[in-house]
Amino acid sequence: MVDARLNPETAVQFVKGVGPRRAEHLEKAGIFTVADLLQHYPRRYLDRQRVKKIRQLQAGDDTTVVGKVLACGIERGRRSRFVVHLDDGSGSLLQCIWFQGVAYLDKSFKTGQLVAFSGKITQYRGRQMVHPEYDRLGDDDSDTVHTRGIIPMYPSTETLSRAGLDSRGFRRLLHYCVNHLEADISDYMPDELLKKNKLCTLTESLRQIHFPESWDALEAARDRLKFDEIFAMQLALAVQRVSLARPETGYTFDNRGDNVKILLQSLAFDLTGAQNRVIGEIEADLVSGRPMNRLIQGDVGSGKTLVAIIAMLKAVENGFQAAMMAPTEILAEQHYLTLKDWLEPMGIKVVLLRGNQRVAVRRPILAAILSGEAQIAIGTHALVQEGVDFFKLGLIVVDEQHRFGVMQRAALRDKGKRPHVLVMTATPIPRTLALTLYGDLDVSVIDELPKGRQPIRTAWRKEDARSAIYDFIRDEVNAGRQAYIVYPLVEESEKIDLADATAGYELLSKTTFKDFKLGLLHGRMKAEEKEAIMHSFKAGEIKILVSTTVIEVGVDVANASVMLIEHSERFGLPQLHQLRGRVGRGIHRSTCILLSIESVTDHAFKRLNTMVRTCDGFEIAEADLEIRGAGELLGTRQSGTLPFILADLTTDIAIIEKARRSAYLLVENDPNLIKPEHAELAQRLRKKYSNKIGLLAVG
Repeated sequence: MVDARLNPETAVQFVKGVGPRRAEHLEKAGIFTVADLLQHYPRRYLDRQRVKKIRQLQAGDDTTVVGKVLACGIERGRRSRFVVHLDDGSGSLLQCIWFQGVAYLDKSFKTGQLVAFSGKITQYRGRQMVHPEYDRLGDDDSDTVHTRGIIPMYPSTETLSRAGLDSRGFRRLLHYCVNHLEADISDYMPDELLKKNKLCTLTESLRQIHFPESWDALEAARDRLKFDEIFAMQLALAVQRVSLARPETGYTFDNRGDNVKILLQSLAFDLTGAQNRVIGEIEADLVSGRPMNRLIQGDVGSGKTLVAIIAMLKAVENGFQAAMMAPTEILAEQHYLTLKDWLEPMGIKVVLLRGNQRVAVRRPILAAILSGEAQIAIGTHALVQEGVDFFKLGLIVVDEQHRFGVMQRAALRDKGKRPHVLVMTATPIPRTLALTLYGDLDVSVIDELPKGRQPIRTAWRKEDARSAIYDFIRDEVNAGRQAYIVYPLVEESEKIDLADATAGYELLSKTTFKDFKLGLLHGRMKAEEKEAIMHSFKAGEIKILVSTTVIEVGVDVANASVMLIEHSERFGLPQLHQLRGRVGRGIHRSTCILLSIESVTDHAFKRLNTMVRTCDGFEIAEADLEIRGAGELLGTRQSGTLPFILADLTTDIAIIEKARRSAYLLVENDPNLIKPEHAELAQRLRKKYSNKIGLLAVG
């Protein structure tokens, strides 16, 4: 018995036209209820008034054509193909041709069907479309659901299509749902919020996104549903932020010693205005009485580490310990050597904890951390392992936060009692992404590079330029500079035909650069070996360092002026930008050379062109967001897509800002969402983010 009136919680099986068999297919696709079905939004729309006639088509047109199947079938030959001859009554015919899935397609069409085909027009014995997208509209023009006005085109799969759930099948189901919904679905958004943001009701938005009366009505529906997606996340972040802001839970660092002044006087350079501004923001957090939860982002070489060191000094001056977690042993080692050099003359004990240390070395370090003798602990993920206990942990610094899983960062936080947290990233985050993902964090931006830094020249070259590139490197080394040559792999893989660091080092040290001292650095080497190689390179003994991406962050050798990246088409934009940042750190003009294969993918082409065009990390981050999409950073998985179906971080900045303002204002007025008008909103939030809200505090 089919219920005449549906509500969002109705099981999809009870929608007219579904039944148990189709329900199984829908459930495998993640559609269990009417609400899930209503979120199966059209992938695009067809306006019958704007469709071109076949006789108007020119070769190269990318268009949609609607007509009736005049004839169809498999045509045999040197290569079998399935052909549909389409007639739209304009006096010309269109051939639609497929060379794949021939047997399936032969059962999919019949003479007289009304079909929409989309694709590029080619000319060969008449007008053709090869492998077009198609959408069966009906057997004739009588069913207006499929043939009149703005027609929704729904995503499907071959399995769903075989079960009668192609675009046409979904259109029938959604048309039934929309017309048999309860007259007015309960709207979880408060009326005041809807009016203030000029948003249509939930019922109206669902009707119009599936069967729009006009393009304006469709846009209004999409805006409301995009707002909902973003608002839900922003509300979760706002609630989390309120819970972190309770003043009684934080340490107060209000003692002022001389250590910061002594450190700054010992440096051979002045802080930038941006560094001073961010230090001021951190100091305000540390005396506020609530736990700091701040993200520092800045471009490569902007001086984030020095800002973090000053924050750690504040912790030590107030009788607390500080911990700094770095993603790689090389970076942890770099931080340890820097802090030891700067801070131990002040009497501050700094220790380094690594995962593969011998027991005899590790035991006294753990004892020093537990007793409080070690005031600052630097380490990799080893810091979060069982058996690492702090005496009085007051500040955590997480470097390159995107390299750590959320659980690892949470585990380090649990080593103390509500310690202050400072997160650093040298991969600038686009404004839309920062607003969306880090609403619970205060964000500081170091948007100024130290004086005297010269811009890095970046060139993209193909294999035929290799000889000239080697000549250039040789000239730079002869002039007293040093160089990096970076490979994507350590050893040759049979599956992936890429140059590798070990083979490259062997070849170059015996042939092209046999007159120079070369070094090899990769992640599989023992810590002592890596340390020795880096020390030799920093001292200028090694002239050319052949490496994998272990040098991506933190390595600072001012005399290195050339970076050659092999197979650059295989690297992501943030990684390329980080690698490039290893040069340009001294007074000499530096060059980064991106070497690639002759023919690269469209995405690789965009990445490499972006690198050549700009050195601005924030511009690069925007380009990367556009190319790759955002990561699902609310949960433990930090890659893939955000939990948005409609919203797009690259284009919906106005909606993101509106949703964020609304969420924070609502929580400011009702921190625990206990007002009656917020009851449904609170219930929805718990259902959607109950397993994730606790992770938001980790950043």
